Amino acid sequence: MEDNTPDILTLEDEAGKEHVFEVIDATDYEGVHFLAVVPYIETEEEAEAALAEDADLIIMRVGEEDGEEYLDIVDDDEEFYNVGEVFARRLSELYDVEDGKGEMPS
Repeated sequence: MEDNTPDILTLEDEAGKEHVFEVIDATDYEGVHFLAVVPYIETEEEAEAALAEDADLIIMRVGEEDGEEYLDIVDDDEEFYNVGEVFARRLSELYDVEDGKGEMPS
């Protein structure tokens, strides 16, 4: 049986404000682990509003320092493009994607 529980990630920004994301995919690229996350949507109304707009896909690099894992936003344009292409291919296989708009499979 498949577990449909979303993988939720709560991060705190520099100002101390919490942001909640759903991890929609993960992959390794050139020896580095990356996550593709979107803002977490809790209600059906929020989901409908998000579908009406372009989704914010955020790519995060997973690093390790002193045995502790940390996440970092990918800000290098070339790295973002290359990893984004990998995620685009992977996500198009998971979801019905046409012209940049995705639908959940039936």
